[in-house]
Amino acid sequence: MKPRTGFRGNKSALPSKPCAACGLPMTWRRSWARNWDEVKYCSNACRNRKASGG
Repeated sequence: MKPRTGFRGNKSALPSKPCAACGLPMTWRRSWARNWDEVKYCSNACRNRKASGG
């Protein structure tokens, strides 16, 4: 049997940063792996809220 490597469910070991719109912490996601430095918002709702100025 091949041993498992990589993420094993310990989210505290993943990097995080605050959302630019709401300030809540965002934890790293696999889908953000390529552009983690450019990720600013935790959701589309926050992105739209920040763009509209509210």
